[in-house]
Amino acid sequence: MRLVAVTNYFESHRGGVEIVAGALARGLTERGLDVRWLAAACDPPPAEGRFQSKPLSVWNIAERRLGVPFPLLSPSAIFKILREVKSADVVLLHDSLCMPSVCARLAAKLFSKPVLIVQHIGAIAYRNIFLCTLMKVGDRLVARPMLRSADQVVFISDATRAFYSDLAFRRSPQLIFNGVDAAIFHAGKPSEPDQSRGSPKTSPTALFVGRFVEKKGLDIVRRVAELRPDVSWVLAGWGPIVPEDWRLPNVQVVRDRSGAGLADLYRSSDVLVLPSYGEGFPLVIQEALACGLPVVCGAETIAADPLAGPWLEGVAVAGDLALGAQALSTAIDRVLKRGRSADGERSAFAQSRYSWSEAAARYVALCTELALKDRRLAAPFSADTASLAEGS
Repeated sequence: MRLVAVTNYFESHRGGVEIVAGALARGLTERGLDVRWLAAACDPPPAEGRFQSKPLSVWNIAERRLGVPFPLLSPSAIFKILREVKSADVVLLHDSLCMPSVCARLAAKLFSKPVLIVQHIGAIAYRNIFLCTLMKVGDRLVARPMLRSADQVVFISDATRAFYSDLAFRRSPQLIFNGVDAAIFHAGKPSEPDQSRGSPKTSPTALFVGRFVEKKGLDIVRRVAELRPDVSWVLAGWGPIVPEDWRLPNVQVVRDRSGAGLADLYRSSDVLVLPSYGEGFPLVIQEALACGLPVVCGAETIAADPLAGPWLEGVAVAGDLALGAQALSTAIDRVLKRGRSADGERSAFAQSRYSWSEAAARYVALCTELALKDRRLAAPFSADTASLAEGS
């Protein structure tokens, strides 16, 4: 079965959606699917993996100027999407409100190809009024019609599913949580000393992991870092916001961390702080829990997985910035006071709850079902995919 997967960027862009797409592409390929991954050529495509990467020529002005991940397709990229979708058996779109997904959805309609949309987020309540309005309009005019017309919709969090609960879907939407690589993200001591810190650790460490953009709550992080010089802050990520410009002595920026290096940051910190909003269920929270690290996050994030609620400290971060910062500071104190005695339990919960193997198997079953409904498929193919679904 040939599957065309579409995202804004490749995983080297280091966004949560793209990292998820990469892990899923590998999982589906390991289960026998012929995966073609289409994404913007802003970053290097994956060098490993048996799937095929198909870079798209784009203009990435919106992200560079506004921090909004919305690459604009060139004519050659549009033709490439048309060509790949035409030869596909199933089209998998990661999020609906992005130009590559919209183009691929139109191509799928043109060539009568079944579409599965993995919806990661709802509408993002940007503090910028223009961006907030634009997001709401896009959600109403683009995202919702795409989700209604999709052959299958998968939500990666209960919060995102609730956001779109008023829609009438063609088929009952599924809830499939993203997985965590248990071989990398697990509780224990760091595999090696963190040389990025410089002097020995003398104060509690609050860790932020994510893109340096507004929706991740960097404005609140900055305010709390100013309020709490007694806490060392490590900000791991990249983006248009430059934390070095804050000139705060208790803030250190770490870039180009992933995999085992990122896991070491989780294990050597005292609390993960992610006051983001307008997200589904950030992968970094799942990774932090798997490493046994306590988490302070936005209150709405707790709704992403009700079973994870007891392991998360929620804070109302929307609205007044000063009040949000004070609430976040208080929550950090509560977490630090409790200490790390429950690391093993946190890790065990995440390891059992978030499995890439189980997620990939469920996606294979959904894709196979969609492909088998296409009456143009030959009988030998149907038999192969049916056996694949049973094996998953």
